[in-house]
Amino acid sequence: MNPDVIAVTASGNGVAGRVAAATGGRVVEPVAGVAEALRDGFRAGRPIVLVGAAGIAVRALAPLIADKAEEPPVLAVAEDGSAVVPLLGGHRGANDLARRIAAALGVVAAVTTASDLRFGVALDAPPPGWRLANRGRHKEVAAALLAGASARVEGTLPWLDAASIPRAEDGAVTLAATTRRADDRPGRLVYHPAALALGVGCERGCAPDELWNLVRATLAEHGLAPEAVACVVSLDLKADEPALHTLADRLGVPARFFDADRLEAEAPRLANPSDVVFREVGCHGVAEGAALAAAGPDASLLVPKRRSARATCAVAEATLPIDPAAIGRSRGRLAIVGTGPGTPDWRTPEVDALVASADDLVGYDLYLDLLGPAAARARRHPFPLGAEEERARAALDLAAAGRSVALVSSGDPGIYAMATLVFELLDRTAERPDWRRVEVLVAPGISALQAAAARVGAPLGHDFCTISLSDLLTPWPAIEARIRAAAEGDFVVAFYNPVSRRRRTQLHAAKAILADHRPADTPVVLARSLGRPEEAVTVTTLAALDPETVDMLTVVLVGSSATRAVPRGDGGTWVYTPRGYAGKPGSSLTTKDAP
Repeated sequence: MNPDVIAVTASGNGVAGRVAAATGGRVVEPVAGVAEALRDGFRAGRPIVLVGAAGIAVRALAPLIADKAEEPPVLAVAEDGSAVVPLLGGHRGANDLARRIAAALGVVAAVTTASDLRFGVALDAPPPGWRLANRGRHKEVAAALLAGASARVEGTLPWLDAASIPRAEDGAVTLAATTRRADDRPGRLVYHPAALALGVGCERGCAPDELWNLVRATLAEHGLAPEAVACVVSLDLKADEPALHTLADRLGVPARFFDADRLEAEAPRLANPSDVVFREVGCHGVAEGAALAAAGPDASLLVPKRRSARATCAVAEATLPIDPAAIGRSRGRLAIVGTGPGTPDWRTPEVDALVASADDLVGYDLYLDLLGPAAARARRHPFPLGAEEERARAALDLAAAGRSVALVSSGDPGIYAMATLVFELLDRTAERPDWRRVEVLVAPGISALQAAAARVGAPLGHDFCTISLSDLLTPWPAIEARIRAAAEGDFVVAFYNPVSRRRRTQLHAAKAILADHRPADTPVVLARSLGRPEEAVTVTTLAALDPETVDMLTVVLVGSSATRAVPRGDGGTWVYTPRGYAGKPGSSLTTKDAP
């Protein structure tokens, strides 16, 4: 997992950017304060790099520190980049992360862990592609080695070659490498290389438990360690199969996919080629072919195809640990995110996380710019204003190619924004089945109407509706009918897209319709460029509303007949719409107090 990089002061921003670039991390703006940003990352289990004094991290995280085996890496880096200190999680990646950062900054990491210093390796933190099966034995083995014992090595552990651990055939402790299940014995650490490729196939809608039970029984029957499975692999037509992704989640490994041509290239090595399968999907074997394709040309088919009623699986063993990122492709994910009106304060943690983990960011160029440092890691695909369909198609194409994509909208992506267009394309574009195999999720954002309401009080406290005055996609007669219905129903109305350079009459017309149904002193809120430095929020009345003072960056809230304006002590105005509490039995509000 890539780290959160938090700079305590502005003077550390430069070093924070260098750290993020070196580690693939993201620079986190501590909107709620540095201490809270540290605690949020720690609770979420994300690696944290604080660019600032180590004591800040110690004081902020001290109440949360409990389990050494569960804590994420936490590091402190001096603001001038002169020191890199792993504070927590040294054997959970902090020491390695410290060395990477130190190399990028041209300094030496201040690693203090005893076994790291003595032997140059952390035995309880093997490198990527290796897993320690019996972590509970680490303390006794490390203590023995530090006391002068030698180690007996079983199997191949190439990452120990550069270490200074004394070795002997009759060593008092054992360091073993195997893809097989192994008994837990005193004085013995067992490492599993992620060298097994688990190929699977299943019928559409196969129950997740059926595939899981087949795989679990297959691994147990052949004495294979689940920890040695590097990835779950299959045909790309199965990229959206829930059973397959449930299996990968349960094993804690990624799922990767190959097209039929790539799997057919493995046909000469299949133990059970099938003409039936070839006629259905274009290759002679899914489970065996995928396992062999993932494990590489020197791999062996360790377990030929096994069957259940609706699923198959096979296992191939590679000569070296498998890097899942280097084989096939992932399912691909399209996250449609809402960044709020403009300020980072109004972005949700979910949106920040999705943006930080994206390979590609697609959106109107202004919206991408508003992300600031949060968009530093991903590849940007900016589009001009008005190119909505081009944006959505580009995002779907990237996700269909196995990329992790964030399609960026301002406000909430489901309110006059990109989410609707994406789903319409999925619904109406039958010739792109690859789009439908993409994982699509929508992350909500604070809408302009919510932000505007919050700035002035609670004008949306009772029933309200939103209406876009743009007639580019909706005929004006339909819009006009909706305004009349909202006026007659006495809804608070939020007008989006009230005017543009060419459209100057619609807001005048809307004002006239509403004026026929509610008082002249009905409060009206004009909120422009919310959350940005040029933000301006004013309160006027329906009678005084001048549509010529409104521009395309403004959202207009028009109250109902019950909406009230309340003078503030500082000369401003609060606006709210009561819900009727004055009429509720037992309320301290009297009827005469009610509007």
